[in-house]
Amino acid sequence: MKISVVIPTFNAAATLPATIATLGEVAEIVVADGGGQDGTPAAAHRVGARVLATRKGRGGQLAAGIEAAREDWLLLLHADTRLDPAWRHAATAHMRDSPEKAGYFAFALDSPHPRARRLESLVAWRCRALALPYGDQGLLIHKETLAKAGGMRPLPLMEDVDLVRRLGRHCLVPLAARAVTSAAKWERDGWTARSARNLTCLSLWFLGVPPARIARLYR
Repeated sequence: MKISVVIPTFNAAATLPATIATLGEVAEIVVADGGGQDGTPAAAHRVGARVLATRKGRGGQLAAGIEAAREDWLLLLHADTRLDPAWRHAATAHMRDSPEKAGYFAFALDSPHPRARRLESLVAWRCRALALPYGDQGLLIHKETLAKAGGMRPLPLMEDVDLVRRLGRHCLVPLAARAVTSAAKWERDGWTARSARNLTCLSLWFLGVPPARIARLYR
């Protein structure tokens, strides 16, 4: 597939190989690595990715990866998010039928916990009602569409919300495939506590709090 997959990483050696394995044959995979100590660049090289050394900060990492990408179509993906096999058919159809729009996948978690299913339902509602898919759902977008929206801003956090708000509801399309994200943060911090923290970060962003300050809370 003539897609450049752009993945921002920081200490992602444990999850990155599985994420890349779900992609199959794509034109290129660009890993924008923000440092860390776990050997992520070596892990990325072993699975055929091109690695860029960048400063830590997801928006800036994505911006660097996008600038380096060779293909016109971009898939922006988190390092702990695995796409299910249906993604290739869904992406091909989107690129053919809606080239001027950005596509996002259905949010899923790799946990059997009932709280995971409830959270998935809440995220599906958020996408339908508020047109707010997050970066852990992936974003398939043409470079022209991205440029018209003002590009990827080098924010340390909330770069996904910033971008989809600029794209607007009319430019966002759900894709018929799942993006399965690690539930490690919820299992570590607690389902309620982690969800409350994420909602607080979103609320602070809408209130105009600088993303650098929100990033300190998000950790």
